[in-house]
Amino acid sequence: MSGACLTVTARRGRRFTVDVSPETLRRTTLAGGGPGVRVNLERALRVGDRIGGHVVLGHVDGVGVVEKIRPDGDWVRYRFRAPRSLARYLVEKGSIAVDGVSLTVYECDGPRFTVALIPHTLAVTTLGERRPGDRVNLEADVFLKHIESMLRARGR
Repeated sequence: MSGACLTVTARRGRRFTVDVSPETLRRTTLAGGGPGVRVNLERALRVGDRIGGHVVLGHVDGVGVVEKIRPDGDWVRYRFRAPRSLARYLVEKGSIAVDGVSLTVYECDGPRFTVALIPHTLAVTTLGERRPGDRVNLEADVFLKHIESMLRARGR
């Protein structure tokens, strides 16, 4: 939900239950949710399914903050501030997931980054409801994290 990979443990009609660990509550915005709060939901990819975008695992790396929202024609630019620990994974034209929505980084400066949202994304996700000061779940590019890990293991 909103970027956090969770398992449905019970389902009744359109309602469902998930178990959330203390670790997930510490690393995400889920502790601030409750009945009636809209979230982004996406089913897990099944083996053999076509991958049509960025690879997102639902493993939230940290919580960021919406800093600025600015219309730009049909698009809307959103600037976020990420935790400093994620700044090294922010690359122009790279990917980042915000509340579970995989996006392309438009520009970045240290822990700050901007994405340009198209009308479709604004209409079908909760990102269009976000306002400056809102907290969001962030997941950095998994490939960059693995490359960094491999280089560190090789002593580089």
